[in-house]
Amino acid sequence: MNTTAAAPAPATRVLTWCLHLLIVGLLALAGGRAVADGRPHAAVVVAVAAVCALAYGAGPLVLRVRRSRRTAAGWVAAVGAAWMVLLVLSSDGVWVAFPLYFLQLHLLPRRSGLVAVGATALAAIVAFATHQGGFGAAMAIGPVLGAAVAVAVVWGYQALYREIEHRRRLIEELTATRADLARAQHTAGVLAERERLAREIHDTLAQGLSSIQLLLRATGRALPGRPDVAARHVEQARQAAVDNLAEARRFVAALTPPALDDTTLAGALERLCATAGARHRLTARFHLTGEAAPLPTAHEVALLRIAQSALANTVRHAHAGTAEVTLSYLGDHVAVDVTDNGIGFDPARLPDPDPESGGFGLAAMHARVRALGGTLTVESAPGHGTALAARLPVRRPEPAEPGARP
Repeated sequence: MNTTAAAPAPATRVLTWCLHLLIVGLLALAGGRAVADGRPHAAVVVAVAAVCALAYGAGPLVLRVRRSRRTAAGWVAAVGAAWMVLLVLSSDGVWVAFPLYFLQLHLLPRRSGLVAVGATALAAIVAFATHQGGFGAAMAIGPVLGAAVAVAVVWGYQALYREIEHRRRLIEELTATRADLARAQHTAGVLAERERLAREIHDTLAQGLSSIQLLLRATGRALPGRPDVAARHVEQARQAAVDNLAEARRFVAALTPPALDDTTLAGALERLCATAGARHRLTARFHLTGEAAPLPTAHEVALLRIAQSALANTVRHAHAGTAEVTLSYLGDHVAVDVTDNGIGFDPARLPDPDPESGGFGLAAMHARVRALGGTLTVESAPGHGTALAARLPVRRPEPAEPGARP
């Protein structure tokens, strides 16, 4: 028995009260029959039955037998001793043996409970035979059958209780696992959103601010000798700021980039090349190959951002004179290639990203294509320019079967 078990369930409390009432009722029956039959020791029988009832009531009310196995064993022994005295005085005490079986099996360890039940059944049989003045097989059937029923019921209940407790623990573990999974998913969602925000900021606001900075530096170099050039650079910086503001507003509203408004991806890339050529000392040309087809918005945004970031890197780091942007529709794939004739670099010796000097562009590009199941390749060498290729898979809608209903 688990003496430190939690509070019993409502069904257990009902069964416990039924056991209490059964024992008290049988003790009252033994005393009442002794008085009604006018037996010589009726008063003693009533007194012993009352003592047995008081000893039984002291357990749950005073001793708290469920808290200590030793206390429970002592209480069961005390109640059994009082019952033995009643059994010696009256044959009606035999009926009390049946609820005592349940008490012993419930409170004592399994082996001790079986011994106690066997001893109680034997005492009931011997006492009843003594009161009847002889022994018959029928006298043993009742106590033995009652003991067998009690053992089967209590052990079945204990097995059911263990199964219920096992399932309860499994449910608690499942609930805890679900809570952990929910927290992990929330954390993963937060990290994914943070990564997305970082990419968007890098490919929009950071690149725009970098372009404004380059234009203002060019303005400073043009002044005071070439005010017309300086004015043109200032106007381009102002336009870049306007574009950046539009990007920021769309970014906050989680909409598609303004460059994709009312145009296709090819049109947006062509406009990007024209803008880069107008603002910087770079000849940027756009090429389209393959048959253009509608793309998911996520693919268009990713390819546009990659091209923006690649051209920004060309302007800032490559010192290139020309850049080529090619959009290729390849059936089940779409690709954007950006090449330049700049100074190039060693892809194996890239500096670590730094908040001051940057270096997050390639990492953001890799994250974008990886999120869409694509690939990104970068080929470059010092003095030989750079070639960047982003390739994304495209799932084409399957043609409808002949005769199929729309």
